Amino acid sequence: MIYDAVVVGSGFSAIATVCNLIELMPSSASIAVVGDDPGFGRGTAYRTELHLHRLNVPAGRMSLYPDRPNDFADWLRARERTLGAGDFASRQDYGLYIRDSLAELLRHKKPRCRVDVIKAKATGCVERYGAVLGFQLDNGNEIAGRNVVLCLGVGNAKLPVDLSHLSAPARSHVIENPWRLSWLRRVQAADSVCILGSGLTMIDQVLALSAHGFTGAVTVLSRRGLAPLSHVRAPKPALDIDIAALPTRMSLLLHTLRAEGRDADDWRQVLDGLRPQTKALWQRLPVEERRRFLRHALPWWNIHRHRVAPDVFARFDAMVRSGQVSIRAGYLLDVEETDRLTLHYRRRGTSEVVSLGADWIVNCTGMERAGLAHSPLLNEMHRQGLIDADPLGLGIAVDSGSRIVHDKSSAPAIYAVGALTAGQFWEITAVPDIRVQAQKVAQSIAETVM
Repeated sequence: MIYDAVVVGSGFSAIATVCNLIELMPSSASIAVVGDDPGFGRGTAYRTELHLHRLNVPAGRMSLYPDRPNDFADWLRARERTLGAGDFASRQDYGLYIRDSLAELLRHKKPRCRVDVIKAKATGCVERYGAVLGFQLDNGNEIAGRNVVLCLGVGNAKLPVDLSHLSAPARSHVIENPWRLSWLRRVQAADSVCILGSGLTMIDQVLALSAHGFTGAVTVLSRRGLAPLSHVRAPKPALDIDIAALPTRMSLLLHTLRAEGRDADDWRQVLDGLRPQTKALWQRLPVEERRRFLRHALPWWNIHRHRVAPDVFARFDAMVRSGQVSIRAGYLLDVEETDRLTLHYRRRGTSEVVSLGADWIVNCTGMERAGLAHSPLLNEMHRQGLIDADPLGLGIAVDSGSRIVHDKSSAPAIYAVGALTAGQFWEITAVPDIRVQAQKVAQSIAETVM
């Protein structure tokens, strides 16, 4: 069947796009959403069942729809969740909200377009009839669309060293995907755990260990030893920052922002003032300055920009202060199998090699970059000249309207939403950004469908 729109993916970006398409497309239109994730729409982060795993954006800014800012807060209130717009909801609740939002649109009585949810993986593609793109699915079927939206997310980054030399019993104590929380049941209360990576995922896993009665030592190892900072319960007003007046050379830009932070009552006011203008600032930067940001400033940006809920931070900070959790900065060199697991790393800023013993190694190095390498489908589309990588290797080259840039004038309209467009928009992994992008893409497609 040829659909008016085919959405490839099954995470938040895909569901946000589909919900907007349903609301904007005429009842005669047809949509297919193709994905093989069993937690359709919820993604990895929103399937967790641990209440301590919170959103890092207040509930009042997490609506699925940019023009209905209270939608998520209203959903919480209807289910008697005692949270205000400034509180941080559980990620499990947010996953349920996404699921319910799509389900409500699909069962609505008023006439709406056809929506087919296809539980399969798109493995290949081929142009059909010039303005139609066909996709081969891993269930043996094929579908085609006049408009295509790529909403492919990213998976966990791989471990920084090869561990294939370890025996099977030793490898069973290396947790490559920490979101499969069943591993927690195998950890003894007094074991020692080494977590690789010191970002938001690390904090989630530390709290998950604590919730399961873990009393042993946790050592966190990352290249810079930087952990996320906290939101505050009563944030001060964001500063009014003139993006056009900021320098575009990275060293001068950072110097200016640091000075703003020192002069402000709270440095968070600077970040909150930048927040709605980050895309505009990113697009002002020359490509080489963007590269400098990624090489030198990204870890510091992450810990200040991607903050955690105050009560979550307080729990984590108490574990650090007690000595149960320690954070080290270093470059992992190797893992050796001894009576347990021994990690060898080079201490940051020195040539000293340090050894660290642990019963468990947990990969919390974050998400991989949304380049072409992780997806056979994207590789095939690139081979056919339908897509190209952005200059920074962050994802796919798109224009300001999220439409994919390619040389084939006869090809159908292909868009990307979410992490794949980071090269163009940078801040495009959080809900407040993706929901705006999804709505704009849906509007562009709806305007072409009669």
